[in-house]
Amino acid sequence: MAFQSKEHAKAYWDRNVKLMISLLIVWFVVSFGCGILFVDALNTIQIGGYKLGFWFAQQGSIYTFLGIIFVYTKQMRKLDREFGVDDE
Repeated sequence: MAFQSKEHAKAYWDRNVKLMISLLIVWFVVSFGCGILFVDALNTIQIGGYKLGFWFAQQGSIYTFLGIIFVYTKQMRKLDREFGVDDE
């Protein structure tokens, strides 16, 4: 991975860190917020006979985490191409 300049490398890592922080915020809101903080409000809704708060605590945060992995991969591939540091 060769960057054109230090500013180029800093811009790349700034965008990378911004992406990671935003995805971690989403994960926190879904896992902690929906699974713990908002569980009483979400439990008034049922999906397939299960309360939505329980579903988020048990499965929703896992599905969200898997989705975040795919979003991060896609966005990093795009960022790598934009900065010319992809493997291709």
